[in-house]
Amino acid sequence: MTKKVWKSVGGMLAVGILSATLVAQTPAASRYDNQIQINVEQKLAKKHFGDVKSRVDDGIVTLNGTVDLYQRKLDAAKLARKTANVQGVRNLITVAGPNVPDAQLEQKLDRKLSYVRVGYDNAFDYFALGVKDGVVTVEGQDLTGVGRDEALADIYSMPGVKDVIANISLEPVSPFDDELRIRTARAIYRDPVLGKYSIDPAHPIRIIVDNGHVTLYGAVMNAMDKQIAGMKAGQVFGAFSVDNKLVIEKDSGQSGM
Repeated sequence: MTKKVWKSVGGMLAVGILSATLVAQTPAASRYDNQIQINVEQKLAKKHFGDVKSRVDDGIVTLNGTVDLYQRKLDAAKLARKTANVQGVRNLITVAGPNVPDAQLEQKLDRKLSYVRVGYDNAFDYFALGVKDGVVTVEGQDLTGVGRDEALADIYSMPGVKDVIANISLEPVSPFDDELRIRTARAIYRDPVLGKYSIDPAHPIRIIVDNGHVTLYGAVMNAMDKQIAGMKAGQVFGAFSVDNKLVIEKDSGQSGM
């Protein structure tokens, strides 16, 4: 035979061997998916996810059904993800639960998040949220990540929340920023006019520092307090700029903690 013929024969043999291998692997892969699904269903049943069903294709678990809380939707996905040999999870679970009016839900969350990390450094975190058709959007900045995790945990477990869009960033780790934060807090809270904002731990003037740039968030009683706070922050050594986003309480229309 010529070399050309041999190449053709060799190519056909290679294709035949590959096809036979794929055919042989298909039943094995199918049995693998079946076992994953059995394991996932057992885990879900054990944790009382009676209204959640799963399907597995090539190691990818798809979850469907309903739960009463958004946190339960996350918990179901976590159970599936931790099952042996699972390659990924597609979470299509619907949060049924109660339907709470957006304004009422936002008010409840606003009140709850106001007390996240009440203490020495809660003035260095800021969260703002909005609610539309039960979908909660929360954004802000957090110093350590602890406040972010607590805030999200509160949102996830609130009845009426259907979905969550989170955009909370962590402030850069910087000794310079840390010192600037403390100096700015002292300048604001030691002022005789602004000292009153340290009394209510849920509603401080919030100080966010990012690479030397200071942003003030929160609500103050009047325009003079806002002006003084911005002036005091601008006088702090090391502050490259100050963005005064404080709002007057009567003008505040957006939740911000």
